[in-house]
Amino acid sequence: MWLHAPNISATHGFSTRSGGVSPAPFDSMNLAGHDDDPNNIEKNRALALAAININPSQIANLKQIHGCDVVKAKPGTFSGDALVSNEKGIALAVAAADCYPLLFHDEKNHVIGAAHAGWRGTLARIAEKTILQMVALGAEAKYIHMAIGPGISQQNFEVGEEVIQLFRDAKFPEKCFDGRHLDLIQVNKTVAIQSHLLPQNIWTMNRCTYEKDFFSYRRDNGKTGRMWGVISL
Repeated sequence: MWLHAPNISATHGFSTRSGGVSPAPFDSMNLAGHDDDPNNIEKNRALALAAININPSQIANLKQIHGCDVVKAKPGTFSGDALVSNEKGIALAVAAADCYPLLFHDEKNHVIGAAHAGWRGTLARIAEKTILQMVALGAEAKYIHMAIGPGISQQNFEVGEEVIQLFRDAKFPEKCFDGRHLDLIQVNKTVAIQSHLLPQNIWTMNRCTYEKDFFSYRRDNGKTGRMWGVISL
């Protein structure tokens, strides 16, 4: 039901698609979206959050817009693509089904962040903007640990040449591309390091959402569920 990052000591997890109540094609632990029965989503959230000792009333989540807006979290739903908090009792949640969920934790200064990084948000440096907002809450970049959850691998993420050119124009290194295949992990790691995170504090799950354990918007032609990346102090 949940996968965990070894470099994050706060309560957290990256959900898989198993352990819920939703029928196909949302089977079974679908935590967001508009096509599944909302009652199923609510039941799934209660089951999943109970497994990591989080009450659903604590959740701050997002109507995600594939941009780079960062929201200071409080319980409820907001518009944007990243959340930050330095308050106990608030759990940050971002949804994904090919885009990368990024979780951040400064254990020393007790600040957390969560970001949804599709290619547009990645290009707009959503990781950097999340880090900056964490610093504004008292975090220090050298103490921030970042975990990159499951997302679409470079092998399975072929994009238009115009998209590759956007990343080239933004001066991302050539190691982020292989022809028309884009490596969002490498781009987000590059942004994080440029934002003064220590390379040894960045962990990557290296799991592709084309695997059967996950939902994938591209693999399933848009008819699929959503996973969550969750973190709480």
